[in-house]
Formats: sequence, C-alpha cells, structure tokens
Amino acid sequence: MARSSRSRSQAAHGSGRARREYFAWAERLFDLARAAEKPEALAGVRVLDLSVIIFGPATADFLGELGAEVIKIEMPGQGDVTRILGDRTFFWKNVGVAFFGMNHSKYHVGLDMHAPEGQELVRKLAARSDVVVENFKAGTMEEKFGIGYRQLRAVNPRLIYVANTGFGQWGPFSRGRASYDGLAQSVSGLTAITGDGAVPTKVGNYIGDWFGACMSALGALAALHWRDRTGEGQFVEMAQCEGLVRAMDWTWLYAGLTGRDRPKTGNRDPVFPAAGVFRCVDGYVALVAGTDAEFRALGRLLGRPGLASDSRFRTAAARRAPASRSALDGFVAVWCARRSRAEIERRARAAGVAAAPVLTAKDHYESAHFRARRSVWEHDDAVYGPMVEYGPAPKLSATPARIKWAGRPVGFHNELVLKRVLGLDDAEIRELERKRVIGKWADRLGARPPDDFIQ
Repeated sequence: MARSSRSRSQAAHGSGRARREYFAWAERLFDLARAAEKPEALAGVRVLDLSVIIFGPATADFLGELGAEVIKIEMPGQGDVTRILGDRTFFWKNVGVAFFGMNHSKYHVGLDMHAPEGQELVRKLAARSDVVVENFKAGTMEEKFGIGYRQLRAVNPRLIYVANTGFGQWGPFSRGRASYDGLAQSVSGLTAITGDGAVPTKVGNYIGDWFGACMSALGALAALHWRDRTGEGQFVEMAQCEGLVRAMDWTWLYAGLTGRDRPKTGNRDPVFPAAGVFRCVDGYVALVAGTDAEFRALGRLLGRPGLASDSRFRTAAARRAPASRSALDGFVAVWCARRSRAEIERRARAAGVAAAPVLTAKDHYESAHFRARRSVWEHDDAVYGPMVEYGPAPKLSATPARIKWAGRPVGFHNELVLKRVLGLDDAEIRELERKRVIGKWADRLGARPPDDFIQ
C-alpha cells in the first residue's frame, strides 16, 4: 500500500474510533436507566393544572416531566374530557388511552370549581403554587369562577398564570370563541399549505395542541427565570393558532416579498427538488438529495451515473422544473418499488444519500433506537401495570426528564394533596366530600380504576 493510501486509511480508522468513543460517552452521560438517581430540573416548582383536554394538560405535563409537582384539578365523578374520547376501541383498563399522553406523574384531585368552597380551595392551592395553567375561553376563569389571574395574583403576587386559548385573551377574533385543533390549524395557515390536491388538508395529529403546549411551557419557564431575578410573577398567555403561525417558517416572508402564496407541495420538498416519499415493498421511505454531490450519489444509487449530466437535472434550478421533478420521481419510484425499507436505507446511506423509513406506531413500539433513548418509555405502573408510552423529548444530562407514574383515576390523590399541601384533617375532608365540593371517580368508564385494582 502506498504511504498516502496508508495514511488515509489510518486517519479514517482513527476517525471511526473517535466517533465510536464519542457515541459511547454520550450514551453513558445520558443513561436514562439511571434517571431516578439524578435530580430534577424543576424540583420544588408546584404547578396547579386547572385545564382540560390536551392544550393545557400537555403544558403542565411538559413541566412535570422536567420535575415540577403538578396537581391536576378535575370535576368529581367524570373528570377530564380526554378520559372518554373516542369509542370503545379507544378504551384500555376503563380509561380512554388519549388521557395518558398528557397526564404523566400528576397528583389528581377531584374538586368542583363551580362551588364557592371549591373556588376557595383553588385560591388556597394557588397561594402555595408557582404556576397555574388553564385553557378555558378568554375571561371564563375570572367571570364564571372568580379565580382568574387578577384574583389569584391578589393571594400570590409571585404566581405565574398561564392561560392557553385558541385565539388569545384579546383581539376581535378572540371574544367568546372556543377553539379546536382543526380550527387553529386552519386559522394559522397550516391547513392551506398542506396536501397536494385542491382541498386544503389538516395535519394528522393535534399538532396545534402539542406545539402550543410546548411554546406555553417555554413561556412559563421564562417567567420562572424572571421571577427568580425580580420576585415578580406575571400573566403568560398562549394562542394556539399563533404557535402554529410561528412555526410557518418562511411562508409569510415569501408572501410579503413576492406577493404570492406558498404553494402546496404534498410529499415533495419545496426547496430540495430531489426529495420525496416513495412506496417500497414493505411500506414507504423518504429520500432527500439536497446538494449537487448528493444528487450525483443518487444517480449512482439508482444505477444512472449519468443522471447529473442530463440537462434536465444538471442544476438545482433545472431539477425544480415540474417536468424534471416528475421524471426524477419516476426513476426513484421504480427503484424503490422493488426493495424493502431496510435495503433502501442501507444502500442509500452507503451511497451518501439521506434516507429514512416512514415509521408507523408499531414501528415505534418495536424500535431499538427509540427504546434505547427512552423516547418509547416502558414502565411498570402501580395502578395499570406494564405500560409503554412516548417518553420525554428533551434529554438533559444532569437533570433528566422522566415519567414517574401514569395518569390516575379522578380524585386519586385527594387526601394526599389536601392534607400535605393545605393541612386539612380527616374531618374537614369528609365534610367537603359530604357537600360534594370534592370527590373521586364514579362508577363511570373513563373515571374509574382498572377492574382488578385494589386500593
């Protein structure tokens, strides 16, 4: 072997060894099997969750995954609406499965906020909390229940009050208007640019709820930081549609500078012409060749090494022409149709082309990668037994986020919270139960524990 070739080989070997060493170090640093041994970033922060369905509960859930103590208030008997979403096929062990995704590690209190004594209990809990989260229509908590920001600030000036709505606390579109995720997607403009047919298409999950909750939790964290510096609480409001507006990348710049709306591109990438989603023998794959070098690699991968010298594909601008894109899609589609997802991914990576399988929920469940990173989180819950859920997304090396237990039946933690946080005794708790100010689950699907649960 020539000296230069030997040197390149040694350098490549050294680089590979260094990369393996780095991956091993990162895996040890973020070892989530040891999460319970490490402190939590938001330990000592108490969140009072007065919200329902997804947008508000997910905001509190994100804070809870990072270590905040979250107390969830629900109507006695029935509880949060997500407990009963969907038909019977959505239920598992007496509860709708939708409920679990945004109610990890919370303390569940059944409390009627319509009752004056229930409102007084909320004020006392807020006085001992750092953050309140609600997602009722703008003004409802103040006008209907007397426990809005201005009332709760009077009992706790350091309180951070987070109000999630569809369209905001003020503005002509906000007044008296409820929202659902589909409406927020439509108003944000996301629906208008999704799909590839004549009819605008809603995104498949409740992305307005989840992304809005992420942005709302970010606002709460910023407010906590400000309070640490100044001692002052504040009102944080988050409009569901505006979270999605903020995620529309260059859509509005494009319209403002060119006078044209962003076109729908479906599975084609609006920037990279050599990209798309293609059917293969066992599902679908996504491929992207973003640079000229990657496009040349794509040609070799397809068995068409002269593709990059074809006048239709010589430059990125030429590849963006509709006829060129259609021809290119045809070449890729034929090549993918005869191969599996695993083969396509393996050969594409070896060639220098970005590729990944289109994964299903079953793929996630079986994914060694997501389980190793605990993005798919398996745990043995004290009430529901073995469970597999989506785990926390941000990974913190010193203070890892975690799931400690699954969502609980309505009012499951009444005594624990009312005694430990408010100092009530058994007689006071029994009197509140007698007046139906507080309560637990009724014998109702969605609210009650599993049939085999023994308390």
